[in-house]
Amino acid sequence: MVIGRLRGTLAEKQPPHLLLDVNGVGYELEVPMTTLYRLPSVGEPLCLHTHQVVREDAQLLYGFFEKRERELFRELIRLNGVGPKLALALMSGLEVDELVRCVQAQDAAALTKVPGVGKKTAERLLVELKDRFKAWESMPAIATLVVEPRAGGAVSSAENDAVSALISLGYKPQEASRAVAAVKEDGLTSEDLIRRALRGMA
Repeated sequence: MVIGRLRGTLAEKQPPHLLLDVNGVGYELEVPMTTLYRLPSVGEPLCLHTHQVVREDAQLLYGFFEKRERELFRELIRLNGVGPKLALALMSGLEVDELVRCVQAQDAAALTKVPGVGKKTAERLLVELKDRFKAWESMPAIATLVVEPRAGGAVSSAENDAVSALISLGYKPQEASRAVAAVKEDGLTSEDLIRRALRGMA
């Protein structure tokens, strides 16, 4: 059985992981930051397109707000040397359309800003993705969701979640801590902090 979509209630949100309650069954999913930014509040309904990875030691689920994001993820993990972790890092550092434009322009410098991507890897990815992305040229852009700060939220908890999420993407702990500390403000959610920190490191 392959799980391709889940509809339920967002039960927990700890970037980059979340728990989706589907009729009493809790599904753990890992999501790219582009999906995380667009999630509703905990307790709200949510539908995600999913990709399932079955390994000898685990069954993993990856969730995406749009089908298009899942298609990009699947394209990326088909490439040599690109696993789910690197694919999520690429999708978290660059929006879908930004990544497509980066490939079309053969912009290796933009890719090397993503943790785990060196110059040689970036150049190889650009070559391999160029033909695959020809059909993506006219895809509509993803709208950016503006997340309202939650009143009275524990800033330290949001900061910790943001740092943990950046480390999971491949950034060093010191880099992640510095990046979050540089952008923190009272009232910001973990999603806001992650988004600002990633922009600051770009």
